[in-house]
Amino acid sequence: VGSSTMVLLSLDAEAVGSLKDGVNFQKNPEDRKCYIIYKTSNGLKACKNQCKHQGGLFIKDIEDLDGRTVKCTKHNWKLNVSTMKYVNPPDSFLQDELEVEILDDGGLQLIELSPIDPWLDDPREPLELQEGEVKVTYLTHACMELQLGPRRFMFDPWLTGPAFARGWWLLHEPPADSLDRLCAADLIYISHMHSDHLSYPTLKVLSERRPDVPIYVGDTSRAVFWYLEQSQVKLTNINVVPFGVWQNIDEDLRFMILMDGVHPEMDTCIIVEYKGHMILNTVDCTRPNGGRLPQNVDLMMSDFAGGASGFPMTFSGGKYSDSWKEDFIKNERKKLLNYKALLVKSQQPTIYCPFAGYFTEAHPSDRYIRDTNVKNSAEDLNALINKLAPNIKTWTPKPGSVLDLGVALRDPTNSEAITNPPAGAKIYKDSWDFDLYVDELNSAISCEIFKHQSWIQFYYTWAGFQNYNLVVRVIETDDEFETLTDGYDYLVDFLDLSFPTKRPDREHSYIEVKNRIGVMRYVVLHGRLWDDLYIGFQNRISRDPDIYHHKFWNHFQTELPVDRPDWDQFLQQETSIQEPDTPQEEPNQWSYCVVL
Repeated sequence: VGSSTMVLLSLDAEAVGSLKDGVNFQKNPEDRKCYIIYKTSNGLKACKNQCKHQGGLFIKDIEDLDGRTVKCTKHNWKLNVSTMKYVNPPDSFLQDELEVEILDDGGLQLIELSPIDPWLDDPREPLELQEGEVKVTYLTHACMELQLGPRRFMFDPWLTGPAFARGWWLLHEPPADSLDRLCAADLIYISHMHSDHLSYPTLKVLSERRPDVPIYVGDTSRAVFWYLEQSQVKLTNINVVPFGVWQNIDEDLRFMILMDGVHPEMDTCIIVEYKGHMILNTVDCTRPNGGRLPQNVDLMMSDFAGGASGFPMTFSGGKYSDSWKEDFIKNERKKLLNYKALLVKSQQPTIYCPFAGYFTEAHPSDRYIRDTNVKNSAEDLNALINKLAPNIKTWTPKPGSVLDLGVALRDPTNSEAITNPPAGAKIYKDSWDFDLYVDELNSAISCEIFKHQSWIQFYYTWAGFQNYNLVVRVIETDDEFETLTDGYDYLVDFLDLSFPTKRPDREHSYIEVKNRIGVMRYVVLHGRLWDDLYIGFQNRISRDPDIYHHKFWNHFQTELPVDRPDWDQFLQQETSIQEPDTPQEEPNQWSYCVVL
């Protein structure tokens, strides 16, 4: 696949002459898209006016007297346009630069180098679909079953158990035969490694009944299934496919996985094509495929709800009062709703379905989060789309409802295109087996390793994050975030990876994290990512100064070693230090801990 260039903005000689030194904002009058041009005596630099974090617009940063930085209106991220580096948070992203081409007449063009849209490779004419030939069934959260002719294709099955340790639970009751359908699927796509998409409790059931079902994932830098071996779930047919390449299943069916522009190490999305009809599922991507997507697909689905982060619900101190959080969340959800509605409007699908936002913080200990973390409703988003783009048909799915694509395409107004679940079918879940899963997490508390204080040094050395001027205090707590008398409370100085008894005298950033003991110890024991704690609302955080340390969180949320800490080796070291005379017995793997 070759590269092509695209002219995003043209300025004539007069407009170029009127650019001032420093930051200039320019809008393309045709598509209203905004660009930033930075002028110095050395020449011009340019980029899109779009923050890499979550796509917000930049404005002039009034605090910046040198006239080099711009500030994002979404989360106050700051970009130094002279270096194209983000300065708040430090060490986070680099902005993608555009080529600035000076023309002979003194005008200029901003040019983007980009691969051709890979789905245009080998285009197919759409054939007419018969009634019943393509059916899309919503099961729960991000789990959809596509019946495409003779084949069944399942997306992101989370059908049982919690996600993010014990923080997220299913809002919608999946239809009673959902697990049977999963085990009968011809192929399964798992978009990314987050546990509301890659659900080990669900896949355990699948592995016991049909371990060789073909599962497809994108070739992300951290393998989607990095935890598979440790999970002890046996799946034998996982296929990692390259981005932007058609995968042909048969003469009628093919699919292509694309990466996310903001989280390329993790998030992916998918185009499925059957007889020339495209279904686009952007899942959780913030900027799917860097913002380039096929237009006019037959069916588009995306997330909509928001609330999938510990920020700001789990933060305290400083400005983080309940009323500040409520206002922030309300504002964020509104921005997200508008962003999604405009995305759908710009893509012009025939039919749009919001999904992948149907989770709830159901555990009684998380009542505060559930009450505060108000999410967008699918109905509200669809109402906004109906207003902005009345030609797009919207579908608000209920568990078990079915869209017949052939019927809907022939006549989008035909009410028979959508079959709702039978009257009396259960829509919302009301029991979740909390104890089963919470007990499994809490089994880590009594592990042998935690009888030795040196587990702390062993764990953070394994984690491998240092040379960063940050001190973190970690406090183990009960479910109400009250300190435990027999829990650990320690400092980690990430500058030199030391474990001081008090905060150092030098100037440093400081974070205090209170973690529920069972979840923290489970994460430590199994070498899991801190998403379980952070996205799962299992901790409470305060920070001084109040800045986001992208490098720290990114390391603990996506870059921890793939192999868990070697606790057997740790215990051998410990026991040999304590009892030099006793002969060493071979420790039985996992003997120090009951693991379910």
